[in-house]
Amino acid sequence: MNDFRVRSKVWLEYRGQAFLGDGRFRLLAAVERTGSINAAAKDLGISYRKVWSQLQAMEEHAPFPLLERRSGGRGGGATLLTTDARAMLKSFKQLREQVNTAADQSFTETFFT
Repeated sequence: MNDFRVRSKVWLEYRGQAFLGDGRFRLLAAVERTGSINAAAKDLGISYRKVWSQLQAMEEHAPFPLLERRSGGRGGGATLLTTDARAMLKSFKQLREQVNTAADQSFTETFFT
């Protein structure tokens, strides 16, 4: 029994549509970390086109703006997350940790007591 582990998957839906799960979380976090959609795509090993498509789909359905774009120029352009998007990622991460902790506790109580 010690080799068993419980796993759970958490995602957010908005108006009945899948909105944020692990993959999109990683995508938004990579954009924030790198400051660029192109750099995020490279960092994740995903095509720019796929990353752009995912971000566009999220923005179309989001209840608030997700991305803040700064035009190029001497210093180059940048894409960052809005304050609301950063707060959402922080809350999602916390929720995911709480769900996993509760699942682990329930697993232990159910299988080992």
